[in-house]
Amino acid sequence: MAAVPDEASVVVKSELEAQDEFKADKSGCVDGNVQALGNGAPASPSSPQAAPPVPPGVAAPPASAAPAPVSDASDRQTLLAVLQYLNKRKLKDSAHILLRESGLFDSEELLALTSLSPELAGEGDGAETNLLSRVSCAAGTGADVSVSSAGAASNCASSASAGKATLNNSPQDQPDISAVLSAYTQQGEPALYEEYYSNLKRFIESVLDCHRAELSQLFYPLFVHMYLELVYNQHEHKAKLFFEKFHGDQECYYEHDLRVLASLTKKEHMMGNETILDFRTSKFVLRISRDSYQLLKRHLQERQNNQIWSIVQEHLYIDIFDGMPRSKQQVDAMVGSLSGEAKREANKAKMFFGLLKEPEIEVPLDDEDEEVENEEGKPKKKKPKKDSSGSKSKKQDPNAPPQNRIPLPELKDSDKLDKIIIMKEAAKRVTLSSDSLPSICFYSFLNAYQGLTAVDITDDSSLIAGGFADSTVRVWSLTPKKLRSVKSSSDLSLIDKEADDVLERIMDEKSSSEMKILYGHSGPVYATSFSPDRNNLLSSSEDGTIRLWSLQTFTCLVAYKGHNYPVWDTQFSPYGYYFVSGGHDRVARLWATDHYQPLRIFAGHLADVICTRFHPNSNYVATGSTDRTVRVWDVLNGNCVRIFSGHKGPVHALAFNPNGKFLSSGATDGRVLLWDVGHGLMVGELKGHTNTIYALRFSRDGDILSSGSMDNTVRLWDAVKTFEDLDTDDFATSAGHINFHENSQDLLLGTFITKSTPVVHLHFTRRNLLLAAGAYTPQ
Repeated sequence: MAAVPDEASVVVKSELEAQDEFKADKSGCVDGNVQALGNGAPASPSSPQAAPPVPPGVAAPPASAAPAPVSDASDRQTLLAVLQYLNKRKLKDSAHILLRESGLFDSEELLALTSLSPELAGEGDGAETNLLSRVSCAAGTGADVSVSSAGAASNCASSASAGKATLNNSPQDQPDISAVLSAYTQQGEPALYEEYYSNLKRFIESVLDCHRAELSQLFYPLFVHMYLELVYNQHEHKAKLFFEKFHGDQECYYEHDLRVLASLTKKEHMMGNETILDFRTSKFVLRISRDSYQLLKRHLQERQNNQIWSIVQEHLYIDIFDGMPRSKQQVDAMVGSLSGEAKREANKAKMFFGLLKEPEIEVPLDDEDEEVENEEGKPKKKKPKKDSSGSKSKKQDPNAPPQNRIPLPELKDSDKLDKIIIMKEAAKRVTLSSDSLPSICFYSFLNAYQGLTAVDITDDSSLIAGGFADSTVRVWSLTPKKLRSVKSSSDLSLIDKEADDVLERIMDEKSSSEMKILYGHSGPVYATSFSPDRNNLLSSSEDGTIRLWSLQTFTCLVAYKGHNYPVWDTQFSPYGYYFVSGGHDRVARLWATDHYQPLRIFAGHLADVICTRFHPNSNYVATGSTDRTVRVWDVLNGNCVRIFSGHKGPVHALAFNPNGKFLSSGATDGRVLLWDVGHGLMVGELKGHTNTIYALRFSRDGDILSSGSMDNTVRLWDAVKTFEDLDTDDFATSAGHINFHENSQDLLLGTFITKSTPVVHLHFTRRNLLLAAGAYTPQ
């Protein structure tokens, strides 16, 4: 989880932001955090503490409000930053008054600072930078000095010329990065970095096995931060040797991150790099037992290894738990995300994971059951029966949210008719088990030269939609009934509106076809989603828009514009009306079909949000990201209520089981992870796929989990066996881990191989027939 750094950082804001958020105390510092949330721009995972400059036009504080004369270097640097800002805004009189009244400088320094004439200041920031850097370094003597100006930051350890380059040349659109990087000041001798790391490595390899697995988690974050410190402080050769010597010791799932790190060989490369910003703004989380932590602390204190200890305190978050240290298998299952493991506190919020109470709907008898003759030959009357499968949901689930927690659309007559059909279909549903596996019907897209990028199937399995790289959306009928659009308005005026078959008369038979093409996007279509009532279709695209299409007229009704970058996924709520989207801007957005602006913005992921999924009760949204975590968000208030870490690659597939208690996730690491959303714990790990998992779906009764992958296989897993006898007691919850099936092959029920078709979508029909889809790719 993104954590706000404990140390004070400098965040340079624009003039408008400075005016809006200026809340300075007497010493010019800011208490608390500042967080901005807006549409379109990538949301910062966390907002560091900020010290905004005095806004233009605001007079300097009077003498009574000036800082008291103290020898603290931090006060001097705060004053220098304010002075530089006032000089830049040509508020020389205010600057001189503030300088004289502060009493923080002796007469020689005062003369140097007050010698800045308006003519000299008009030449640019260079003279100010050189002068302030000289005075700062003389006054700071080893302190961490940062001067913010024009969207940049410089520290005292750098030379005046280097400071000038940083101040004048940093990009205006990414000011936070320079402020973040200013924390990488020189704290140790560069030549000793290798020795520090080697000593720690020898110590960890020599401890008992029970502690080694937990303490080994330190290697990667320490390696990254030590390397970045060397690069930032311009020890390029030492950094290169350090990287070459120790990068091979890191876990294989950090390979991509290490490739990015290897490309950063100069200080200039770090400016504007998203990966560096992510690593610095979110503390790397390590979950370690108290015994292991005490062992590490004792070692570092005995060796007086202040360099390692300062990195641990400044850049890492140690989540300490009481109890036995975790085994290597337990540690390996949970680590791998961009920011380490999820904090246990992040998963303590109460979740209403139960299902909403279904409305009371009587199911009429089937035609063949209506006339059942008794022995006398007279028709036997039967009362309307209620569906047996629906009777379970008539009682209020104790874990369910209140019915009115979020506003849901009222049921129309057509919706009630659909629910009756669903109940009838459920009565004829095949019960699945390890001895009774589902039949699988595979839809192969042949000659898909347009590039199939997304597939969705309606709940009643009557329509299938495909999104393509040529920016089109294509809809097919899976039944003998062809697709028809509504007649033109002139023809509709001639129809008898009182006729019994008016719904048939309004359809244009001339337009009937097996497939319809929807044009409107200007980039590849990455996701499609049918509404529950089958009247509308959503699609999201690289063009940054989400489009809502009518399946009555096969035209675009509205284009939702909130993302400024590609939208990777979108999905309708199980109740319709609401839908969610996720994109390259690192946020997920909640929408309603009748609002052109998002209702909620879910910000917190450190990288692209590439898959989204509604909880069955529609009160929560799950998102998967390339930061290798899964998050669950509360629709009511937009808060993140669960963070799940454990995947070693971007998460591409999510699926809740029908009762809403468990969540499954699939990623590029070929693993399916299972989560108990109520307790916030990983409860299963399914290994078997050899490539990215793009599709996950539970059977209608939740007994079987199906997974589809780029390895051209569909695999079926025993969900009943996976979730039974889970030990989710208080200790397991407090430690943040439980013991689960180590051999996932015992849970594998079957593997079904296609000839050469990656599986991109899975869908269980109402009778538990499994439908799969993908584009045939000839070898």
